[in-house]
Amino acid sequence: MYNIGVIGGGNADEKYRETSIELGRLLAEKKATVFCGGTTGVMEWVAEGVKESGGVSVGILPAMDMSTGNGFLTVKMPTGLGFARNVLIVRASEALISVDGSTGTISEATFALSEGKSVIVLGELPLERRKKEDGFVFRANSPSEAVEIAMKEAAKLREKVSSGWRLPGT
Repeated sequence: MYNIGVIGGGNADEKYRETSIELGRLLAEKKATVFCGGTTGVMEWVAEGVKESGGVSVGILPAMDMSTGNGFLTVKMPTGLGFARNVLIVRASEALISVDGSTGTISEATFALSEGKSVIVLGELPLERRKKEDGFVFRANSPSEAVEIAMKEAAKLREKVSSGWRLPGT
């Protein structure tokens, strides 16, 4: 139904494992296509949850080698772009959910905001909306709350695009 990006640490703390798996399950149940960086940590755990619930996850990989993608992904898309692949994750997504993360996650989240896309934060991530044309930042207390907000925000973005609004730079 919607394209939802999940961004988060490749070296995430194990405490985010169950949250990420549950997030993937819930997104799959809502028929969202999940886009992520496709490697380890949050990306692997969310893809695991998506797979458990029969959904679709797309890993946009930093390397050219498909074997760098985790084993739970439905689709592995090698790019050879390193962290520059973050732009593709954001562009493919209609809303993004952040779980944990550091500089790579922050880069994805800030790019999403500058694209007018909303970011839903689960856990810690220093992020705020600074300009009126930026997307919105939401703080969620649970995976179910994050998914509910993401679906609403994706629907709003899709409506804006269908009425003629264009992403910055397009």
